[in-house]
Amino acid sequence: MNGLSDRVFFLLAVVLYGVSVLYSVFLWRRGFRRDNRVIYLLVFAALGLHTVAMMKRGFLLSRCPVNNLYEATIFAAWGIAAAYVVIGLWRRLRFLGVFASPVLFAVGIFALMPGLDAHELSAKELNVWGSVHAALVLLAYGAFGLSAVAAMMYLTEERDLKRDKLRAAFALVPPIQRLELVIGRSVVAGFALLTVGLVVGAISLHYTKTAYSAPDAKVIWSAFVWFAYLVLLVLRMRHAQTGRRFAWSALGSFCFILLTFWSSNLLSGIHHP
Repeated sequence: MNGLSDRVFFLLAVVLYGVSVLYSVFLWRRGFRRDNRVIYLLVFAALGLHTVAMMKRGFLLSRCPVNNLYEATIFAAWGIAAAYVVIGLWRRLRFLGVFASPVLFAVGIFALMPGLDAHELSAKELNVWGSVHAALVLLAYGAFGLSAVAAMMYLTEERDLKRDKLRAAFALVPPIQRLELVIGRSVVAGFALLTVGLVVGAISLHYTKTAYSAPDAKVIWSAFVWFAYLVLLVLRMRHAQTGRRFAWSALGSFCFILLTFWSSNLLSGIHHP
């Protein structure tokens, strides 16, 4: 195992994520009436390989592996998988894997695209604050990703309750109220991690640029994402954004992150000087 590169381990993890997608299709066709232990074990095994890949890259660089698009992408995917594995300890929530596995597989395929892993070992080392900032922010995106997965499951179950009450009654899925609770707690956790990550990022920027902010594309984008989730949480606390509307908002917010993260990163003079 020592002779295999980190990319090989990550490729094996993506293969297992792909197998879990195939099993998800089987569960979907069965109406979620079968045990979900298999999909949990598949994602758990994939997470193990995923973790080994990140550890090998980290030991190779002697720093947190979040220095290019490939590393940032696999770190965010790792956050989603790790959150699912923890939540999946509760049997009734394991069916989140039906929705998490396609996201993990798609993100993994994207990360393996050539050109994303542009890396030079002789490049200037990142400061410790920068590594902590990147890790916290990417874990926040992982939590937001899990909230989006729970939102997809919520919307699917709500549709089944309206159109096929018998199928919903026999499905081995958690109550819709519990799913809404998972969405809310995931958003809160992600927002807290993002807030701390942005504060640490400001400290890191001051360490390298002697300033706590800069007119940079990624800084502006990150502030917009932070504000969007703040509005979402405030509306939820005021009971103006609950149920189906809250699920769509959580799903849409994460889709915005997925669609714009890489472009904002590429346009950033701080992240790509």
